Amino acid sequence: MKIILATNNKNKLREIREILSPLGYEVITQSEAGINIEVEETGTTFAENAYLKAKAIFDLTDNCCVLADDSGLMVDYLNGEPGVYSARYGGLETNEERIALVLKKLDGVEKDKRTARFVCAMCFIKADGEKIEVQGRCEGSIATDTIGQNGFGYDPIFMYGDKSFAEISSDEKNKVSHRAVALKMLLEKLS
Repeated sequence: MKIILATNNKNKLREIREILSPLGYEVITQSEAGINIEVEETGTTFAENAYLKAKAIFDLTDNCCVLADDSGLMVDYLNGEPGVYSARYGGLETNEERIALVLKKLDGVEKDKRTARFVCAMCFIKADGEKIEVQGRCEGSIATDTIGQNGFGYDPIFMYGDKSFAEISSDEKNKVSHRAVALKMLLEKLS
């Protein structure tokens, strides 16, 4: 089955391909499908944004399956920030700047109050237009500094156990991440 992924984010594409390709799914980006639009994320939840992206891409295809995700980091001490604004938190341009802002806001906060989670909402639209929505989570905490060289986004400050997401292998991350959990739920609904 061919699936158009409603993103051009190479990191998301790599993670989703690593999980779905061995199961026989061919995953291509929207630009590989000849669709070059940027969908405005005007939703107030991850699920709303995932649907907006999936529907916009689906409407431009000849009934192809489309998968979209919206995901981000939610820090309890920051009342769920950065949340749906994770990719544009504080109006900042780079991951490094956004990470620095989170760390600054948590400066001096005790370890037990640094709880956080990654959340991933996925919307899958089947060729017949049927919509399937799932949401995965991965619980963790926020480090006091960046740790590790792997991963992307907030991975260097997201602690899963005693390691950051930027320290663990992609194989390990693809078993426990919010995106992996959401994909597993999606695959169960598709089968």
